[in-house]
Amino acid sequence: MDLSQINMFLFLLSSILSLLIGFFIYHLKKPAKFCSAPQAGGAWPIIGHLHLFGSHQLIHKTLGDMADTYGTIFTISLGFKKVLVLSSWEMAKECLTVHDKVFSTRPRVAAPKVMGFDGAMFGFAPHGPYWREMKKLATIELLSNHRLEMLKGIRISELEIATRKLYKTWSREGCPKGGVLVDMKEWFGDLAHNIILRMVRGKAYFGTSSDDEHAEGEARGYSKKAMKRTARELDSLAGRWLDEHKQRRSLRRGAEEDQDFMDVLLTIMEDGKMHVAGSDTIVVTLIWALSLLRNNQAALKKLQDELDIHIGTNRMVQESDLKKLVYLQAIVKETLRLYPPIPFVTLREAMSDCTFSSGHHIPNGTHLMVNLWKIHRDPRVWSDPHEFKPERFLSRHRDVDVRGQNFELIPFGSGRRSCPGASLALQVVHLTLGRLLHSFCVALPSNEQVDMTESNGLSNMKATALQVLLIPRFM
Repeated sequence: MDLSQINMFLFLLSSILSLLIGFFIYHLKKPAKFCSAPQAGGAWPIIGHLHLFGSHQLIHKTLGDMADTYGTIFTISLGFKKVLVLSSWEMAKECLTVHDKVFSTRPRVAAPKVMGFDGAMFGFAPHGPYWREMKKLATIELLSNHRLEMLKGIRISELEIATRKLYKTWSREGCPKGGVLVDMKEWFGDLAHNIILRMVRGKAYFGTSSDDEHAEGEARGYSKKAMKRTARELDSLAGRWLDEHKQRRSLRRGAEEDQDFMDVLLTIMEDGKMHVAGSDTIVVTLIWALSLLRNNQAALKKLQDELDIHIGTNRMVQESDLKKLVYLQAIVKETLRLYPPIPFVTLREAMSDCTFSSGHHIPNGTHLMVNLWKIHRDPRVWSDPHEFKPERFLSRHRDVDVRGQNFELIPFGSGRRSCPGASLALQVVHLTLGRLLHSFCVALPSNEQVDMTESNGLSNMKATALQVLLIPRFM
């Protein structure tokens, strides 16, 4: 054995010993707490089940396969942490109602700590007075029905701008030879970002400074160093926005209708009190909906027939039309069932011990994962669970809602930590999909079906790009 091999052996040996020492110190410092939920097999020493969740494996499907073996309540080990995995609507309902407060805090993990300003961001904040105040502020001042109605003009304006750009691009590049090729992830993403950032800062995102674009585009770091760099950029960006609003407020007295969310925050701060909003939910849902419709031409035709009947050919879809478009609503529900934007509820931790009605005891500190993807495809609830059938929401499941009251379908979660932006997301998704498919025919560059491969990660984005040919339906 040469010197390099000896050094490598000693390095590996010292690494293993360090892990073992850390393991024993951790368990000596903390008294053992018994968890009676069964643990899935296949755990390795030290790392637990981490080896099962590689970069090419879909976490929600791996956990779904485990549920078929170990049942609808079981645990896995991620390093030294025990994680409770729930895979049925009954277990999800009990957890998010009876034990909702127990599981309403966030664990202290690296990404929220570094990029969420050590829990200061509302979505990552631990349970407590600060989180309750921020939730109240966000739901009342930004995401309430009253505020969304006041800001309706922003949604309409941005959608009209984005649609006009499609027509201009078609007239310049696609006419008369046919359709214009559009990357829908980019188009949906630009639209969603502009709507949300106009609501928050009063200005659209794209077409502003290149520094803003750079900071937003780089906000995807995975290493701790990258997370810290992203946090500094977000801090700098928010600081510039805040300075702009302070200067603007000093020059004018804006009416309530003119106030964006930053104006509201400044007003509250002046009264003695004190959200990077995400667009992923909107973009993911629109991408999957359009992909499903392209692969199901009968459903696409049925939707466009409904649009033609209720809207006609002389005007565009408005928000006031949405309640009449029942097949559009069914399509969105079926999309959220098959491809929830976040396939599992996670980043929750038990604040105290609790016992489920099944008799399983769960100790304080246990992390939680609710596998929405598995629940939404439960054959006990959904016939042909893997098939795209919007008609199910026109008959047997017509009264099922997606806002957290029907636990067979909870794409936005439920309880204290449910997504507060569900109403905004649904309004934008329905209006955008309705207006796009009323205005344009959608074709593919080839005759092949759309690739429906999912990507791995917290956000269930389609793995491959969706490029389509758009052709105006009415000239």
